[in-house]
Amino acid sequence: MNITKLRGRNPGRPIKALGAVIAGLVLGATTLTACSSGSSADSTPTLRLGYFANLTHALPVLGVSNGQLQQALGSTKLETQTFNAGPAAIEALNSGAIDATFIGPNPAISAWTQSNGSAIKIISGATSGGAEFVVKPEITATADSLRGKTFASPQLGNTQDVALRYWLKQRGLSAPKEGGGDVNVAPQENSQTLDLFKQGKIDGGWLPEPWASRLVQEGGGKVLVNEKDLWPKGQFVTTHLIVSQKFLESSPDKVKALLQGVVNTLNTVQANPVKAKADVNAALKTLTGKALDETVLARSWDNLTITVDPIASSLQTDLDHAVDVGISKPADLNGIYDLTILNSILTAAGKAPVSAQGLGKQ
Repeated sequence: MNITKLRGRNPGRPIKALGAVIAGLVLGATTLTACSSGSSADSTPTLRLGYFANLTHALPVLGVSNGQLQQALGSTKLETQTFNAGPAAIEALNSGAIDATFIGPNPAISAWTQSNGSAIKIISGATSGGAEFVVKPEITATADSLRGKTFASPQLGNTQDVALRYWLKQRGLSAPKEGGGDVNVAPQENSQTLDLFKQGKIDGGWLPEPWASRLVQEGGGKVLVNEKDLWPKGQFVTTHLIVSQKFLESSPDKVKALLQGVVNTLNTVQANPVKAKADVNAALKTLTGKALDETVLARSWDNLTITVDPIASSLQTDLDHAVDVGISKPADLNGIYDLTILNSILTAAGKAPVSAQGLGKQ
């Protein structure tokens, strides 16, 4: 097309015509993009799941290793990543590196509050119990015995970290996250805690299973506090499953498939807990390079309850404790749960639904 000649015949028309063509092409491209986005809203080829290589994450450890999660997901590929503690998993979720993760309550609360309720939803429980404060045999629960000591937690701001600082504060002992208090709380990897405890370089740690039992069995420690003794009926959430709100909204079918796999895995545990315990141990060996000693395994397994009930009644208390020790700020947790998909699966199987305790959908 000779634009110059056309312009000579009717000035301005070719430019308008060309502009219309360009606008049409842009509009067409935009329309195609919009159509493409709409049609692929639930066609994500993968589901990226985080979890920890310890017994309080027995549901995902078993469900990943025996293939039940992948089987439930069907053609959606399950990609997994393991973490040592909650804040790192939350960082991965917020950055878009994973879509969902099993995690403790305090990091989930932090993700909720820091995003003003826009980042995550709790969609299932996983574990209750399974955390202890293990110390050198000569240490007692008195302030004088605890003052000046160094105790480990898995990571600053994680569930056990908050539990330890709050318990110390209840005894009149400060343990600020900045350091310099009556007691030093040293967040570090659980494996490092075990090594340092055996070497006598730290005085104990508030840890999840199996690490608490390993400090007892391998390090000669004693249990100063079993955390379940601090909660009504011994029930409190140790691990639950959260999902990115964006992923929940864009891929509800995949979330439902994941939850179906979680429920299927729980059924496997309940049907044959002895075999499930052995299978989890074998999976932990694959993940960590070493299976748990049978004594440690038995003690750890008996110290926790595997359940899809998120025990929502304990969540507000978790937040209150985190606020009290300066880890979190006060926040409204209303809406943090969305248990509707889980409960649809449970009721379809003739099982009782679980409660959000007024903190979200159920």
